Amino acid sequence: MRASSVVRVGAVALLVVVAAGAVVLAAADAWWWFLAGPLLVPAVVGVYDLLQRKHSVLRNYPVLGHARFLLEAIRPELQQYFIERNFDGRPYDRSVRSIVYQRAKGTDAEEPFGTERDVYADGYEFLVPSMAPVKQAETPPRVRIGGPDCKKPYDMALLNVSAMSFGSLSSNAILALNKGAALGGFAHDTGEGGLSEYHLQGGGDLVWEVGTGYFGCRTSDGDFDPAVFADKAQHDNVKCVSLKLSQGAKPGIGGVLPGSKVNAEIARVREVPIGKTVISPPYHRVFSTPRELVQFVARMRELSGGKPAGFKLCVGSRQQVLAVCKAMAEEDVTPDFIIVDGSEGGTGAAPLEFADHLGTPLTEGLITVHNALVGTGLREKIRLGASGKVATGADLVKRLVQGADYTNAARAMMFAIGCIQSQRCHTNKCPVGVATQDPRRGRALDVGDKSQRVQRYQHSTVAGALQIMAAMGVSDPADLSPHQLRRRLDPQVVRSYAELYDWLEPGQLLAEPPEEWAVDWKAADPDRFTV
Repeated sequence: MRASSVVRVGAVALLVVVAAGAVVLAAADAWWWFLAGPLLVPAVVGVYDLLQRKHSVLRNYPVLGHARFLLEAIRPELQQYFIERNFDGRPYDRSVRSIVYQRAKGTDAEEPFGTERDVYADGYEFLVPSMAPVKQAETPPRVRIGGPDCKKPYDMALLNVSAMSFGSLSSNAILALNKGAALGGFAHDTGEGGLSEYHLQGGGDLVWEVGTGYFGCRTSDGDFDPAVFADKAQHDNVKCVSLKLSQGAKPGIGGVLPGSKVNAEIARVREVPIGKTVISPPYHRVFSTPRELVQFVARMRELSGGKPAGFKLCVGSRQQVLAVCKAMAEEDVTPDFIIVDGSEGGTGAAPLEFADHLGTPLTEGLITVHNALVGTGLREKIRLGASGKVATGADLVKRLVQGADYTNAARAMMFAIGCIQSQRCHTNKCPVGVATQDPRRGRALDVGDKSQRVQRYQHSTVAGALQIMAAMGVSDPADLSPHQLRRRLDPQVVRSYAELYDWLEPGQLLAEPPEEWAVDWKAADPDRFTV
């Protein structure tokens, strides 16, 4: 048992012993109850906290952890305090994390009064309701992933678990996410940390992500191993394979797993040395041009036995996106899906400058890729996923309007399994057992309870999205239009997304590129990544 565990269990045990002794003395002299009473209550609470399985923070921090729930209980009153005083000139904004928690716990409910957002603030966005709402779809639609070269297409849910690696997350966190995906019938992206037994035990559908480190399918010198990849990719639970080009929160650099987290189990899964910090290379060895990229994705599909293959990126240069589209057209090879990750996405470890200043936000990135595919006549062959702070039904609908076919959520799924955003992911001391490899801390996360929370959160969020769509007069996501999402530019000016952004016609770039795209289209080279 770790020293921290000994201290916590020992403290509760000592409290129990002292309380028991005080009770014995109180039996002989009633005056001792003045000491026994105050000791008995925390002793009983401490024992209960260690034995219960619902709250991870209480298992790791018995008695003291209740302070968090006390603050959570009085939060509405604190919010009202700040709303009335309006210190920053705007009403206090409702916590997205609170919404996720409510849905995960199955306590999502209507709330009184109205919006807590300033609807006249610059940048405020809203979806347009219809005067003739339609009936909400009873069965959530699914998205068929699989282009003309795919032998084993997969029907993707509208909301799925985004990429989070075993190593960054604990084994119990991975198990809870995967079992939740199995219960709810949605997909779980493995992240770039390899395909572990915890991804496979839960029975959930998997998108196996391969990054620049090729963890789980690498040679001794760090190259991609096609034989190992083919063997693992054909596992029944693996439904799609994905090549990670870049991540929203840190495009241009590889992932980082601190050495304190690299135990023997992680080292075995990732095929790296024990105890040493793992830094993924910033670039791939398997390709160096747009043409080689699309050829390698096709090779991944072939090695997997014909399962859907695609790639994930945080968009940078539009020229490079168009260069990849040109390569697809010339090679007559397309990925089955592309996941666009926004720069607002989260991470457990990244330089602050990268998180704050590098990469295209999801809105612009998603619209860029969608239009590039439409303009080159490739959109019908490729499905688009969107990830980057997708947490609510409204977020989901907005991304569908902007061009996505489905969405992925990471941070919200972490909230669903108990993350309290303590921002200690890199220290291996996560207080709720989500982002740690400390066995004692990880054991506090109860897989059975948290997997049900994942399922409830996903189900309620998709249902919320369908309810919003019905209010907009739409029953099929394909019928959503950029006219239905609007943004306030200043107190007097509101524009729809149809007006704010260019929306290309199918094949328009091939026929006659519009002026705004002409320079980038001409400069795009399928044989090199121009800056």
